[in-house]
Amino acid sequence: MAQPAPHLSEGSSGARDNAQEGAGRCRPGLRVPNVDDGYRRMVERNMPCLQEPKDVCGARVTQHVDPDGRPISVGEDRQGS
Repeated sequence: MAQPAPHLSEGSSGARDNAQEGAGRCRPGLRVPNVDDGYRRMVERNMPCLQEPKDVCGARVTQHVDPDGRPISVGEDRQGS
């Protein structure tokens, strides 16, 4: 699977500047079969974690930081979907 690599807009500071949304922002999300397994694998590979796995609206989610400093949301299918 190809991974997009958008560039930040001028004046943007990546994940450090979450208060302002605008051009040049990238918020990728991934769907995995098991968030807890994925979380454990990412932590073992020293991928910074912003949010440990938790249930949100019936879905299990976690957030990490990619090598470029952008947040990545990881979720699994809702139960019963």
